[in-house]
Amino acid sequence: MSEDNRMSNELTLKGPRLAFPDLFVPTAFKEGQPLQYGAVFLIPKGSDMEKQVNDAITRVATEKWGKQAEAVLKSIKPVPQSFCFMDGDNKTNLDGYEGHMALSSKNKRRPTVVDADASPLTKDDERPYAGCYVVAKVEIWAQQNEHGKAVRCSLLGVQFYRDGDSFSAGRVSSADEFEDLSDEGNTDTSTLL
Repeated sequence: MSEDNRMSNELTLKGPRLAFPDLFVPTAFKEGQPLQYGAVFLIPKGSDMEKQVNDAITRVATEKWGKQAEAVLKSIKPVPQSFCFMDGDNKTNLDGYEGHMALSSKNKRRPTVVDADASPLTKDDERPYAGCYVVAKVEIWAQQNEHGKAVRCSLLGVQFYRDGDSFSAGRVSSADEFEDLSDEGNTDTSTLL
């Protein structure tokens, strides 16, 4: 067990949709917070995957808090900062969330990211992407320390599984959509505004 005396449970989830992937470059949720890698996995409600996650949450909570586990879970479930598995129907403004549970995962260490054939992927490969289907390796754990009680999910690895409709992150232009302006050199840009 680590410094915060946590109980854990590793899971492999086959087929959730990927949202908000920060798999190659760590980000901070708010300014001043530590940089972390992360991803949200969208899990269909009523699926075996949802049961797998709920069973893991119950198991680590019971190991950590014993007879108080049910009361602790009831108190932290409504608090996104303290509970990693949220009802996606409460986030109807986000693509893909409706009808799903959202498992939010983070890690200070870069997760393993591989293709369907298990070969390593880099940011330049442009997958996995928000909206595709993946295999997710995560660790569910219960926390109780100076920061309070929580159920967290650590991101261990992601494997690209199959394509899905990309969530609306917008499109980027390719280089061939621009014309060669090198002959125009020192054009007065004030006339372009």
